[in-house]
Amino acid sequence: MNQKTTAGSTARGSARQSIIRGLLSGSWLVSVLAIVIALVAGAVLIILADSDVQRAAGYIFARPSDFFYYAFHSVLEAYSALFRGAVFDWNANSFVRSVRPLTESLVSGTPLILTALGIALAFRSGLFNIGGQGQVILGAIVGGYLGYAMHLPVVLHMIVALVGGMLAGAIWASIAGVLKAKTGANEVIVTIMLNSIALYLMAYLLKQEWYKHKEGSIPLTANIDSTAHFFKILPDPFRLHIGFIIAILATAIIWWLLERSTIGFEMRMVGQNPAAARTAGISVSKVTIVVMAIAGALAGAGGANQVLATEGNVGGGIAGTIGFDAITVALLGRSRPIGVFFAGILFGGFKAGGYLMQAQTGTPIDIVLVVQSIIVLLIAAPPLVRAIFRLPEPIEKRREDTKSSGTSTGAAAADSADAKAESTEAAEAAQTTAAAAKGGEER
Repeated sequence: MNQKTTAGSTARGSARQSIIRGLLSGSWLVSVLAIVIALVAGAVLIILADSDVQRAAGYIFARPSDFFYYAFHSVLEAYSALFRGAVFDWNANSFVRSVRPLTESLVSGTPLILTALGIALAFRSGLFNIGGQGQVILGAIVGGYLGYAMHLPVVLHMIVALVGGMLAGAIWASIAGVLKAKTGANEVIVTIMLNSIALYLMAYLLKQEWYKHKEGSIPLTANIDSTAHFFKILPDPFRLHIGFIIAILATAIIWWLLERSTIGFEMRMVGQNPAAARTAGISVSKVTIVVMAIAGALAGAGGANQVLATEGNVGGGIAGTIGFDAITVALLGRSRPIGVFFAGILFGGFKAGGYLMQAQTGTPIDIVLVVQSIIVLLIAAPPLVRAIFRLPEPIEKRREDTKSSGTSTGAAAADSADAKAESTEAAEAAQTTAAAAKGGEER
């Protein structure tokens, strides 16, 4: 009985340790810790930029308590303002005003989610789509033009403008896909060049009278028709619109595409091993073109979202840095649709809260960009995060190491056995030769 109890306790202990090890070695924990480290680094920059802290540093040895008080107070104020601008403002005079920051984070995160889904899809397929910015610009150009140049009924006009932006992004990204598939051109270089071409194309169009309809020092197009606007899903003063629902649907569709569809299996197969995929009969060229077209369509939807939901017209800064920020979002989300969705909301919160942080505390909004950059750095180097927190290696890596070690050990054992067999055969042959020679001498 005691032996059974001991065995059961040992099994439960092993299972508990296995669960803990699995949690500590998961990639999600690396992402969370990367955010924590980035926020700590941001806190250091906030302290260095605060004027009260700088003044207290002049007499730190006389009254060190002042320095630490101002340092703590500056970080607390800055991050409190960031939270109040991104999630919940407890200083607001009404409940509606209190929860509005959360909806603003969703509004800011919507184009990031759409664009990052396309980049993540390309990453999972072994393609480095760095051209999200250009695809966003093309989506904004075409979606905005259809938004004010055509006059259609409500909903239909919105759908036509959105689909037009998606087609523009898909065609623009397909240029890189076709060049990659047919000529082997490096998609990183091609998409970067397409970013520049898209930027200059927009600058050219904004100088053309048939495209630009507003006079002024800043070239802008006419405002899109009210029939093309994304309608709101919440009443004023909220700005949350149907684009966020589209982002949710896009996340679900891309998840199903990658995890449950045949073409998604082919995409993942090409991403993991193109040679094996080609041997299995998968057309790598077709998959490359299809992936880039879908990625471009998603980024184009992000650009159209900017015009049809947020800005209302097309200007030189319509795309902002959405295409480049989306790369960060895709990396933080580990190129998984669900992860990308929540990473997009997080970065939308950084953007929405950063403005209030700067306005109320005087903290430079550039610190938010530094935090985002540190997150990218740490996400790109998981071993660094694991080394800092002494986390175990991922289970898959340990299995591979064990397998390779076992293979090496087995090969060494086989070589040893072969050598032993060869030496035994050589000894037997020598004994036979010696016996034959002795018999010959006796005769």
